[in-house]
Amino acid sequence: MVFEKETIDPAAQEMLQVAEEEGRETTWDLREQMEPQCGFGDTGVCCNICLQGPCRVNPNYNEKGNQKGICGARDYTIVARNLVRHTVGGTSSHSGHARHVAELFREVAEGHVDSYEVKDKEKLMKVADKLEIETEDRETNEIAKEVAEEAIGNFIGFHGEELSWLEPMVPESRYQIFNECNIIPTGINDAINEAMHRTAMGVDSDPLNLIFGNLQTALADFTGCTIGTDLSDIIFGTPEVVESEANLGVLDEDAVNVIVHGHEPVLSEKVVAAAKKLEDEAKEAGAENGINVAGICCTGNELLMRQGVPLATNFASQELAIMTGAVDAMVVDIQCIMPSIQSVANCYHTEIITTIPFSKISGAKHIEFNDSTADQDAEEIVRTAIEAYKERPKEINIPDYKSKLMAGFSFEEIENILSQVNEDDPLSVINDAIDEGDIKGICLFAGCNNTKVTHDKNHTEVAKGLVENDVLCVATGCVANALGKAGFMLPEAVEEYAGEGLKRFFSKLNEELGKELPLIWHMGSCVDNSRLIEFVTALANHKGVDIGEYPIVASAPEPMHEKAVSIGSWCVTIGLTTHVGVLPQITGSRLVTEVATKVAKDVYDGYFILESDPEAAVEELVAELDERTWVQDMKAKVLASDKYTTERY
Repeated sequence: MVFEKETIDPAAQEMLQVAEEEGRETTWDLREQMEPQCGFGDTGVCCNICLQGPCRVNPNYNEKGNQKGICGARDYTIVARNLVRHTVGGTSSHSGHARHVAELFREVAEGHVDSYEVKDKEKLMKVADKLEIETEDRETNEIAKEVAEEAIGNFIGFHGEELSWLEPMVPESRYQIFNECNIIPTGINDAINEAMHRTAMGVDSDPLNLIFGNLQTALADFTGCTIGTDLSDIIFGTPEVVESEANLGVLDEDAVNVIVHGHEPVLSEKVVAAAKKLEDEAKEAGAENGINVAGICCTGNELLMRQGVPLATNFASQELAIMTGAVDAMVVDIQCIMPSIQSVANCYHTEIITTIPFSKISGAKHIEFNDSTADQDAEEIVRTAIEAYKERPKEINIPDYKSKLMAGFSFEEIENILSQVNEDDPLSVINDAIDEGDIKGICLFAGCNNTKVTHDKNHTEVAKGLVENDVLCVATGCVANALGKAGFMLPEAVEEYAGEGLKRFFSKLNEELGKELPLIWHMGSCVDNSRLIEFVTALANHKGVDIGEYPIVASAPEPMHEKAVSIGSWCVTIGLTTHVGVLPQITGSRLVTEVATKVAKDVYDGYFILESDPEAAVEELVAELDERTWVQDMKAKVLASDKYTTERY
């Protein structure tokens, strides 16, 4: 059996064959057992917010069945409330990550933690300047402490003050739109609290008011993402271009294999350091090649971006890594971790190690990670993996598939690259290429895997279609992992996949640089989607337009997590038309769907494209980029015409 319906990844296909032969249950088996899924839940018209429910209303608009819940809530209220709560889940996930980093940063600044330091002082000064914090004649730790307090203040919210991290991240014109729509949050925690309150039984039932509240929560999520990225760069270093590898073939038969999985760099950075320190202990245990650390999901992306640690795989195939028999420990922190990994690990020698007090798995070993004892905790984790290695069976199944890739494209690194081409005006390198027609526009790829569609297929098909149409693409999260596995993050991919205009752009760029860049640029983890907004804000400001006018789109070909809902919501709010490749649970309300796919464009310039077919999605995204370019061309002609008329008469 080839398993082409389940995945296009040859390594995953090979491991699914192993799973079938050994009688192991995978997420794809569980997905099949779940069919048919509930149509009411799938379209968002099931409400279980109060104990009178669950209530479900008819989503088909044929006047048959229930049209209202017990309290009188109609489809649009139920769908809008469920949407808000998805966004709350995503916002709390990203902000929980960022809050941990912010609190660690404060401890570092105050000298209470020795295991971490301010690694990138230049980024600290940049962030302080962004926040209008005085830096002249001040000690580094003094500045760091004020930045940390400002970050924590953005979570708490002081006296209704607007989030200081939000305004400098978008063009002034975009912030004005937020203000006019009254969706500027006054605190990340406040936004989460208000969203949960407004969706409680008997509070907000106006669908439009709920949707505006959803966007306010989404902007809180964006702010949390930005804080998480900025402070992580200061503590761990701002990413620069690195070379590495991706797919299950990165596992090493002759090494202790430690997989880090989840989303926080605070733990995983220390695991890498401990692995280097304990190399000799691993070799004494019989591991000829010492210790091999690889990543899954965004913990993997964080380490890839800063240290070149290879990616083992992405979300949907996390169980398959264990089924190789070569993983000695899988160390998990928060988010996107399937409870099923412990069930799989029970059949092997692999230790599943949970590390966060509020994120445990039944049956897994728990080694609590604390910032104050970070080095000791990480060493205990790695030694646990070494002990597990001693019990590893001789027969293992590591698929012989891996692809080289390049990553590390932070906004600062992109600026650095462009400045080598044009030192005085680096952003003109991109904007001139757009004006000349070599680049049609830019697309941000973000999101997860979803077993409703073939694993990694939507990612690669949409990417292939866009680069053929001369779209410069950047990626984060599990989609970046997929594109890395498929070879899109190599210079060779330019010749294989890019359209003629994009080829010309890379040819000129590479010639000026004296080195080759990959076709698609890896920008990091899911919180690092904020890097793209910082990039496009700079480009839009350089061009003198709003983001909603700039040729920029986003695509989440295989969204799964609530975080994808919150990211998509703020992308649209910031002005990015956003493709979603798995239908969100809003289609049970015609009103909410119309607002998301049509009305949003009139208010925010961005809107949602709900399209599961990759080819059709590419057509719509390209059409949106063409429309934005056409509008800009027409405005330029009108301005030129007005100038000519004035001068002539």
